[in-house]
Amino acid sequence: MSSDKSGNLKKVIIGTAVAATAGYVAGVLTAPKSGKETREDIKEAATKKREDAIKDLKHLQEELDKVINQSKARMDKLSSKAKEELQEVVSKAKNAKEKTGEVIQAVRKGDAKDADLKRAVTSAQSSIENLREYLRK
Repeated sequence: MSSDKSGNLKKVIIGTAVAATAGYVAGVLTAPKSGKETREDIKEAATKKREDAIKDLKHLQEELDKVINQSKARMDKLSSKAKEELQEVVSKAKNAKEKTGEVIQAVRKGDAKDADLKRAVTSAQSSIENLREYLRK
């Protein structure tokens, strides 16, 4: 995934979540339904958004795994200084992957905040872009 696509994925994840939630809430609040039906609709929508967020975060984890493994494979061919630099970038990517996993668990439990989600997405995207840039050298 190029850096343009990586940045776009982040924007799509955040934009989709915000727009879908706002549109759905506006629609639900203006629809002529009973309170029970409205609560069920809101619960279903929240469950769908949670599942979508988990799916997107897992995709980021897979991308991180892929570039981490590519980086490790390339490490053998590098000088000691370049290895150290790459190991530092890989370490940051592993940390971003771990944080993404923590956010996935928080989303599953219903404890995730928008700021946590945005930070995890930003960190994962940044790590992917940094590793890919390093691999292009």
